[in-house]
Amino acid sequence: QVQLVESGGGLVQAGGSLRLSCAASGRTANIYVTGWFRRAPGKEREVVAHITRSDGITYYADSVKGRFTISRDNAKNTVFLQMNNLKPEDTAVYYCAAAPMQTRSFDVWGRGTQVTVSS
Repeated sequence: QVQLVESGGGLVQAGGSLRLSCAASGRTANIYVTGWFRRAPGKEREVVAHITRSDGITYYADSVKGRFTISRDNAKNTVFLQMNNLKPEDTAVYYCAAAPMQTRSFDVWGRGTQVTVSS
């Protein structure tokens, strides 16, 4: 089993930056892809970005392209989300999730970290 812990959230002004971290423990070699999702108040959860563990292939939602960068450090079992030029609409709880090799489905979730962008 894999466990995920997010960190790095906080309060920032519009135009500012934050860097989120997702630290994995347990059977980390079994991870196929790690992703960041977010849920804003009154809205459904949406995917933000994800990255494959083996070759670093990335995906970004259109709403964050050019502003957010996802990266990984396999030696530290950590995935990062660098968020630049933040907007008030980026305010949400951000969750890290992992998809195991067997299912290739985001079955493992962290507890989330709050990101608040003030205007």
